[in-house]
Amino acid sequence: MALSEQYLEDEIHPIDIVETLASHHDWEFDRTADNQISMAVEGQWRTYSITLAWSDYDETLRMISTFEMEPPKERLPEVYETLNAVNDQCWTGAFSYWEEQKMMVFKYGLVLAGGNIASAEQIDTLIGTAVRNAERYYPAFQLVIWGNRTPKQALQIAIAEAYGHA
Repeated sequence: MALSEQYLEDEIHPIDIVETLASHHDWEFDRTADNQISMAVEGQWRTYSITLAWSDYDETLRMISTFEMEPPKERLPEVYETLNAVNDQCWTGAFSYWEEQKMMVFKYGLVLAGGNIASAEQIDTLIGTAVRNAERYYPAFQLVIWGNRTPKQALQIAIAEAYGHA
């Protein structure tokens, strides 16, 4: 049975769907508010903290996925250059670096204006995309920060490694 077949009602809250998905995948989660849920999703490189929040105001399901990254200050220009190159390759979502919190962040907003309802498959894909992108580009960020590689070199190596493990 498809995940969306579990939902027959038209008015299911998106965070309820996320909670069901988190239970289905055995992800550790905490329903921090009626409109927000946080979870931990294990990847190959890291455990990613993922928060999804529903905004009634603009009918958007917002997702933020974070992981710690502490580059030395002198490497920040290369980190930002790498972020620009990575974001050029991401069609859904974008990375940013929150320097004060020492966090790499992947953000995406699923706009459901006009009373549209997200399916479980859409939300599962949204979360999966965040984890796949973080897993794909994590080695590039590490190579730039600690391997003193240029962003171009790091992206070539990281993508080659990702394709090599298929």
